Parts: sequence; structure tokens; C-alpha cells
Amino acid sequence: MANETTVPTAKPTTLVGWVKLLDGVTLPVPRASHDRVCQAIADNRSSLRDIAELMQGSPALALSVIREANRHTHGTLSEPSENLEVAINRLGLKRTEELLARLPALPQNDIPPALRQLQLISQHATQQANGFFASRLARLWQDIHWGSLLFLSPFWPLALTFPQLLEDWELRVLHKGEPASKVEKELFGVRLLELGLALAEVWRLPIWVGQGYRLLQDEQHELVKVLHIARDADHPLRQQNRLDDDPTLRRWLNQPANTVLLANGLALSAQQAWGSPHCLRWQLLTSLYLQIPMDEVQQQLHQQAALSARKHAMPDLWHPAGALLWPWDERRLHRSQLPAPAPTAEDLLKWRKQCAELLVEPSRFINAMHLTTSARDALVACGMRRVMILMADRTHTHLRVHQSAGLPKEASGLNLLVSQSTVLQRLLSQQAQVRLTPANNAQFSALLPDNLRALFGGEHLLLRSLVNNGRVIMLVVADQGGGPFSEITVQAFGKTAQCIEKALHSFSNRGQ
Repeated sequence: MANETTVPTAKPTTLVGWVKLLDGVTLPVPRASHDRVCQAIADNRSSLRDIAELMQGSPALALSVIREANRHTHGTLSEPSENLEVAINRLGLKRTEELLARLPALPQNDIPPALRQLQLISQHATQQANGFFASRLARLWQDIHWGSLLFLSPFWPLALTFPQLLEDWELRVLHKGEPASKVEKELFGVRLLELGLALAEVWRLPIWVGQGYRLLQDEQHELVKVLHIARDADHPLRQQNRLDDDPTLRRWLNQPANTVLLANGLALSAQQAWGSPHCLRWQLLTSLYLQIPMDEVQQQLHQQAALSARKHAMPDLWHPAGALLWPWDERRLHRSQLPAPAPTAEDLLKWRKQCAELLVEPSRFINAMHLTTSARDALVACGMRRVMILMADRTHTHLRVHQSAGLPKEASGLNLLVSQSTVLQRLLSQQAQVRLTPANNAQFSALLPDNLRALFGGEHLLLRSLVNNGRVIMLVVADQGGGPFSEITVQAFGKTAQCIEKALHSFSNRGQ
């Protein structure tokens, strides 16, 4: 059984490149769910339905099985597997078991939170779909259920490979209101709707998934017309008359496939706030689709959210049901807008121990790498999540990475030309510290090398030069994930920098 997953790190910029990369990602599944399914397959008394129901505990497992079944039938006359039971039946238990053996099975908490958060939204959407639409369209409940669960699945591997990109997208589009088209071109090089549709087609996902992406991408005119009618929610008879006057639009609205899009719109928009314009828009569309009053829609919406939270909520993830007791217009701040938690007493004890090791005299360090490793560990211990220590060459023309933490592997090969950045020139000319905040971020970011700024997404960053014998020899770059700093950590960062400078002085004079 596999127990780890390989995550590619080179970011594509084209649709073809993204599809190729994300199609090659193997998603991890929770070990507990994996083990239960393996036991059920080994038990002769288990029916396909029993096995399929157990698999639903892990959205990644369900997607992997459906993709595998559709990959084996691709190019044949058979239709793609639209649900899990059909997929298992087509694969057969032996091939299903072989697939399970290839999937990385990890403890729940070891699966990256960005992936689990996006899957939680998919599970919330499925609960909304089942509550609003499955009972009313009982014969289509399987299509509604699986379409809703898998609608966001093209982005699950994206959450695993480039979680920071999705974080940046959420902050800029949902919380700051920047145009999605501009942000997506900057972050991904392609529109996310194009990417979702392309992967839905490659994976042969349930047909309603692709229909939802096509609607959002190509049928904006119809959507706007329907939304104008939906906003007249206080006059249901007038709404009905307007739809009767346009039979083509009425048929367009009443397509059963729209249930999948509505359910995901309700779940995704609720992540920001129940009373946000995005959320109200999807509520109005649902009200018009079902021809029920808005207060009934909102009552059901909240009931289904609470049911979803009981089934799927996790302590370290956000579920909108947690905000149902808040004032209606209260909005959840993006986590990058919240200050990082202050270090605990235990964290500070570890940090003091690391600093004490830096201050031992005579110097205990064998070489510069030994010293900078200890320096990096001290910076992490004081609460920094992403750290880079760069060494200046003798001429102060280049800065090369000596140590890093919390950054992708390619960060270790970074080589910065000092002459291309006035901020770097200033930091290397004398001992200095620069702190980026939302107030000065745009100003300073423009003066920093693009490849350095790309590694530290967010609006909060610390850069500090370190001096030995009156000369800057090192630069430290650090943040707490891009969000606001804990002020205790900022103070500890300053003291750590002083300890590193003392360690450098002691190390350079060790033979005297």
C-alpha cells in the first residue's frame, strides 16, 4: 500500500500544461476510509452498494475509482460511469483492489488542509443538492448526488499542488472583489472555468459537471436574464408571467443539470458569508428554480448546512454552519487577513533553547552551513512559517540561498542579482529591516525581484540584513504564511537576528 504522494512543483501557464499536470496527480485518501473499503472488498458478504457507500467517506477515493473506470472504457462505445456503483461494477473488485493499493493512504491530519477544505465544500454542496433537489427529482437523485460531489473535483489536485494559488485567488476575488478574469490570468495563465471543463472532459466526469462549466462560461446572457427575474422574488406571479413570456428561457432554467450548479454555488458562496451578494444571488436562483419563497430557501439552506457540518466538519477547517449564529451581514475574514496566533509557552521554550545554542562560546559550529541550519531552526521556532537565508558574495553583486524552510524545493536554487532591486541594495549597504504591510506592499513589492516575491505570497513580509564585523553578509526573509504577523513573533524575530549576528561574530573569531 502506498503511503506518500508525489506533488509536482513546476507551475504551468497554459491550459494544456495545467491539464497534463493535474491529470497526473494522485490524490491522497484518509487511511481510515481506505482500510474500511479494503476490508469490505475482502468480505464476500459485501455488496457493490455497501462498498460504494463506504467509499463516499472519501471524495478523493470516489473520484479515483470513477476516473479509473472511465479511463478503461475511454474510446469504447460504452457511456462513462456516472456514479460509483457503476464504476466499481465495470472495474471489477480485483482491479478496484489494485487501484486502492496504488493510492497514497495517509492519516486524516497529514492530508494538506487546502485539499481537505475544498473537498469539504464539495461535501457541503452534495448535502445541499440532496436536501433541495434529490427528493423533488427522485428519479435523478444519483445524477444530482454525483454531479454535485464531483463538480469541484478538477480543482482538488490544484489544491494539493499549488494551495497558495487558490489562497491568493480566494483573497483577491472573493474578499477584495478583484475581477476574476484578471486574477486568474495572473495566477494561472488560464481561466479556471476553462480548466474545470477541460479536466471534466478528460476524466469523463458526470455529464452535468461539464454542462455547469459550459453554462458559466458560454451562457452568461441567459444567466443574467434569469437573475433579473429571480431578483423580483417578492412578486412570484410576475416572475412566472415573465418566464411564460419566454418559453426558451424557461426551458433553459428548468434543466435538471442546473441543480448541480445551484448546489455548488450555494456551498461555495456561503464560505464567505451567508449574506454576501454571491450567496444571495444563488439563493434567488434556487428560489426561482424551485418556485418556493426566499425565506423557505434560506431555512432549508441553513438546515442542510448544519447537517453537513455534523457529518463532515473538522476542527482545523472552516464550515459555514459555524457562522449561522453570527449577525446576518457578518463576513468571515480570509485567513490571510487574520493575525497569526501568538507562540505558546512551549513554542517559546523551544525558541529560547535554539537561541541559547547560537550563543554558546566558543562557537560550537563546524562550518557556515552548520551555523545557518541552526539559525533557520531558531527562526522557525519563533513562529515563522516561511524562511529564507541568503548569503551575499564578496562583491555584494549576488545573493544565494543558503537555507530555507516552508518553501518549495526550487527555492534552494534562487540566485538574486542585487543591482536589479533597490530594496536589496539598501539592505546590503547597511544593517536594516524592512517590514511589508498592506499599506506599503505595492510600493515595496515593485522594488523586489519577481522570483523572490513569488515565493512569499501575501501582504506581510519581513526582510532583515545581518552584519558581521561591520559588513552585511546575510539577508533573512521570513513571514507567517503571508498574513498579519503575531507581534510577539516579530519581537522574537528581532532577538533571533541579534543572536544570529552574535553567533556569526563568535564563529568568525573562533581561532583567535
